[in-house]
Amino acid sequence: MPLHRVATLTELHRDRGLQVEFGETKALLVLHGEEVRAFQAFCPHAGAPLADGAICNGHLICPWHKAEFSIDDGHLCEPPALDALIRYPVQLIEGHVHVDDQPMAVHTPTLAEDSRRFVIIGAGAAGTAAACALREKGFNGQLRLIDREAAPGYDRTALSKFVLSAEMKPDEIPALRDEGFYLDNRIERVHGEVMKLDVINKRVTLADGRRFDYDAALVTTGGEPRALPVEGADLPQVLTLRSRDDASRILAAVHPGSHALVVGDSFIGLEAASALRTQGVNVTILAHHEVPFVRLLGERIGKALRALHEQNGVLFRTHVDVSRFEGVERDGQQVLQTAVLSNGERLQVDLALVGVGVSPVTHFIDGLQLEEDGSLPVDDGMRAGKDVWAAGDIATFPLNHQPQRIEHWRLAQQQARIAAGNMLGEDRHYTDVPYFWTYHFEKRLDYLGHAEDWDDIVYLGEAERFDFLALFCKQNVVAAVVSCGRERPMAMLAERMKQPLFKDEAQMLINQIGD
Repeated sequence: MPLHRVATLTELHRDRGLQVEFGETKALLVLHGEEVRAFQAFCPHAGAPLADGAICNGHLICPWHKAEFSIDDGHLCEPPALDALIRYPVQLIEGHVHVDDQPMAVHTPTLAEDSRRFVIIGAGAAGTAAACALREKGFNGQLRLIDREAAPGYDRTALSKFVLSAEMKPDEIPALRDEGFYLDNRIERVHGEVMKLDVINKRVTLADGRRFDYDAALVTTGGEPRALPVEGADLPQVLTLRSRDDASRILAAVHPGSHALVVGDSFIGLEAASALRTQGVNVTILAHHEVPFVRLLGERIGKALRALHEQNGVLFRTHVDVSRFEGVERDGQQVLQTAVLSNGERLQVDLALVGVGVSPVTHFIDGLQLEEDGSLPVDDGMRAGKDVWAAGDIATFPLNHQPQRIEHWRLAQQQARIAAGNMLGEDRHYTDVPYFWTYHFEKRLDYLGHAEDWDDIVYLGEAERFDFLALFCKQNVVAAVVSCGRERPMAMLAERMKQPLFKDEAQMLINQIGD
């Protein structure tokens, strides 16, 4: 058993891991009580260096996307990672840490036969996370994953951030799980459109007539981008962004020097504007607000974000809408040429990207009452009805005792793992912290928590320089945190905010952990 002396015990800290190297291997050392654990050094989700993250409440938190792992054995506690950490044997010899370069074997228990049939409708972030969690938790029954797209689910967040900037081709977006994983884990991927979920008779019917009975169902169909109800919205270059194919159509419509109109100042819209500008596309945003995201980020951060876009050549137009789109015939087909605004102004455009929100895809559900916005109400265990659960964009769930529908990638995965546990008879509840990140001109903003309103914002650093952390507080309690360039404290807060956190304590913790 080859051992490598890699560190002394005095080099380790309790609030973070220490990256070490032996041979070709990089590992992360963490303190666990009086013992030391060694894990892989990089997050299995996107390769973030875990040494830049934090340790809090027995969890190791990834600095980038806030996946969480147990420092006891490396098992997965929170997405977006889908795998546990590889672990290496450790020996402490006279205050020195020695690590074996051969990973510890993963024990795979023999599973009992299970006659139950589970079906997951929707194979994006939530559906894939749920399928993985069910097998991870030992479910050995039939598991069907129904998807409208033929290819396995992939990270849609890359579309607006990296694909439209040409940093990544549409077909280069990695699958959340490859085909081999589904085969090895006996997860049957079904390509088809669900026409009806019959909750009473526990049956799913597809458009082609196939029917699947189930014992438990999870709905994770997400949202469908809303179209603009205006004349000309059916022209080929008037597009929304949800899939790889959408991204390919957007890229085909523009080139350096062409003109794109982004309708709506959503995160997708502004991320797309940033990405297209890096390709030399002229971008105009028809914004609903003078200050982007003012209700979410506050005025100071919103103004800084708008200024960043304007410094990079994005033009904002407010107090106007699109009245209609006009096309011209070219090579025998109509193509977009003009956007006519509500004030009569005519803009020559090559692309109109519509980002005015999404509608929950729930039209096929028969036997459950929907909310006014079309979403499905669930309890804090993600249960929507008898033997039916829901997660992600379609779910209205209780957060801080208030019904909320939050369209975040990681939150959808958090909810899916909770639902998976409860489908197996666990008693799990949503007590996690919502999180998302957004990317504009190489500036990444992290958002933790959920603040409907606040009575104080404490800024640490300068929002205008995009090096800051802001605490959004209500009655002295931290409701949300927004940051740029403060990865380690945000990683710590992703776990610590699961319990009430007072403003003064938050500032003390942030100062202690540093950057």
